Amino acid sequence: MAAETVSLFTAIGLSEQKATETLKNEALSSALREAVLQAQAISGPSIDKVTGTLLYNVSSRLKDIKRLGFLVEYITRKKISTDLQLKAALDYVKAHPVDPIDAGDFERECGIGVSVTPEQIEDSVEAVIQKHKSELLEERYRFNMGLLMMEARNHLKWADGKTIKNEVDMQVLHLLGPKTEVDLEKKPKVAKQKVSDAEKKIDVVANGDVKLESVSLMEQLRGEAMKFHKPGENYKTEGYIVTIHTMDLLKKHLEITGGQVRTRFPPEPNGILHIGHAKAINFNFGYAKANNGICFLRYDDTNPEKEEEKYFTGIKDMVEWLGYKPHAVTHASDNFGQLYEWAVELIKRGHAYVCHQKVEEIKGYNPPPSPWRDRPVEESLFLFEGMKKGKFAEGEATLRMKLVMEDGKMDPVAYRIKYTPHHRTGDDWCIYPTYDYTHCLCDSIEQISHSLCTKEFQARRSSYFWLCNALDVYCPVQWEYGRLNLHYTVVSKRKIIKLVETGAVRDWDDPRLFTLTALRRRGFPPEAINNFCARVGVTVAQTTMEPHLLEACVREVLNDTASRVMAVLEPLKVTITNFPAEKAIDVSVPNFPADESRGFHTVPFTSTVYIEQTDFREVMEKGYKRLTPDQPVGLRHAGYVISLSNVVKDPNGKVMELEVTCTKSDVAEKPKAFIHWVSNPLQCEVRLYDSLFLHKSPEDPSEVPGGFLSDLNPDSMTVITNALVDQSVKNAKAFDKFQFERLGYFSVDPDTNQKVVFNRTVTLKEDPGKV
Repeated sequence: MAAETVSLFTAIGLSEQKATETLKNEALSSALREAVLQAQAISGPSIDKVTGTLLYNVSSRLKDIKRLGFLVEYITRKKISTDLQLKAALDYVKAHPVDPIDAGDFERECGIGVSVTPEQIEDSVEAVIQKHKSELLEERYRFNMGLLMMEARNHLKWADGKTIKNEVDMQVLHLLGPKTEVDLEKKPKVAKQKVSDAEKKIDVVANGDVKLESVSLMEQLRGEAMKFHKPGENYKTEGYIVTIHTMDLLKKHLEITGGQVRTRFPPEPNGILHIGHAKAINFNFGYAKANNGICFLRYDDTNPEKEEEKYFTGIKDMVEWLGYKPHAVTHASDNFGQLYEWAVELIKRGHAYVCHQKVEEIKGYNPPPSPWRDRPVEESLFLFEGMKKGKFAEGEATLRMKLVMEDGKMDPVAYRIKYTPHHRTGDDWCIYPTYDYTHCLCDSIEQISHSLCTKEFQARRSSYFWLCNALDVYCPVQWEYGRLNLHYTVVSKRKIIKLVETGAVRDWDDPRLFTLTALRRRGFPPEAINNFCARVGVTVAQTTMEPHLLEACVREVLNDTASRVMAVLEPLKVTITNFPAEKAIDVSVPNFPADESRGFHTVPFTSTVYIEQTDFREVMEKGYKRLTPDQPVGLRHAGYVISLSNVVKDPNGKVMELEVTCTKSDVAEKPKAFIHWVSNPLQCEVRLYDSLFLHKSPEDPSEVPGGFLSDLNPDSMTVITNALVDQSVKNAKAFDKFQFERLGYFSVDPDTNQKVVFNRTVTLKEDPGKV
């Protein structure tokens, strides 16, 4: 069967690899198979590649699968022949979920039957070029040709994009002639005008070519900018269901809230928060804060098998670490009694039933309908009470709701049986509500005005609105935004547990991970994480960013907040043979050299100092500016220049010590460089971190066929046990942050005991060797 399906998919133009990958997605492969078989029934076994591509796209993008046959017929009969038309068709069927579809209106909206002649394209492009002729003649090929394309397309919505581009290229060539050497020169950069921090806009590049421009998070999240509904105006939102009770319920909602914006952050307490959750925290708490509202921290504690106290505590700690204080901490379990009563009411209204299908029977795409869907209400009520009283085994019965969701999933489960004591309610319950049932009703109970969630929950929006209205309770509005992901990491709870179990990382807070506890341990300031979320922006599309963009935000914060100290990671002993004093000289080092008003700390300067091994070379090389036999070097902050007089080596020829002489820097010729050093130092442990994975997408089988555990970077952590740091850090506490001059930013690890342990947070500047 699998081989036959792969053959079917390759017959429409898919590569064998793409066909095999498609087969792994049960829902997609089932829809595509159905689409291809229907197309072949209409036009015969041979399907051209353009039609095949459209069939694949409609199968992968259509949410309401009952419309598949309708769209496949239009595609197969060439009435829908471009992706532009298909997008319009998908938008139309989504906006018109009720049968029957008005065919005439559908075809008008999708440009079906519209014919755009080459003459029309020529005339449209000519008009646009005439409009911009003076700028074109002035800027020539530096002019933004995309603007011409866009304006021509606006005149001819259904024209073929490639044909328009060819016409633009031809007419521009006719106007300007071939490119000259001047045209091929790079456009000179225009100096940007400096603006204040409050006005500053920052550009971030993600995925190589996507430019994200952002301003302050609060500015992005203000109501007008977000175009969200105002509290109490839920009914103005597209897709919101209005019933005869809606306006009365909204009126009561406004009386309770006073028109206040109310949001909630609803994590499951079965794991540690990661960088993606940071965006969700900023979005939920930030939107409330930006609009003078409140935000609840609500634990979605409906799965007692996986919930532990450490997760409840850890989640709250991370929310507060990022700078947000919940209006109240609530739990879904606070409402178990009310949720049960509503479930009984749902059955009484004919909207829910007890089902005995097994979990595996109702999984996947288009499962068979339940044979118990139409059982009498009294029977479902009796059986549901039996579920509550423990008369069924786990998996023997569920309560299901009678609805079809946006992704085509039919009759989602509302309650299931679990004989596991609950973290908060003990053995009071053996049935627990699901996310699909609980979430919207808890939002209703807490009078949430804006239910903000990531894009993958859009498929639950229909059940969200349906359930509130099926019970005649206040219905909030669900709004979706794109989740935030990072390259070179995994954030799945299951996969992080695997990493811990195999010893690849120490625990959830290992600094090589991108959980929030790990980032805190590594030394990432919470302000930097919040700034990163602001720069990514409140986007609807899912965003996968490069880790170095987050690290850039970290450097910006630490540059202003991390006190400078001197440290040597690979020490080389240096003896000053003409040291100018009988005892140590106290040297005053500024905490922030660019702003000495922020204080100083004192370090000793003795006849024995230690420098980095890389700051000395026996043989001079071109461009090397540090210590050599022929080149003196300055010691930062000490006021002295040292010159080499002797190199001490062990029997194997390894350099063990340098003997030097010193001269006051105001007397000596100015050296080419000043290096850091330590004297009478503190011995510390330093941990240097690199990417945990070798590939951008360790979870992608096409990039890492052996799975993410086969992609581990063997050099992701380097431990230096004999690093030397100046004595000013001896009283440092866990999470204190410093800039080691010329080396990077470092944070004190909680492992610190008798010996101070430092984690390198980030280097001073982006490593050019990184992708």
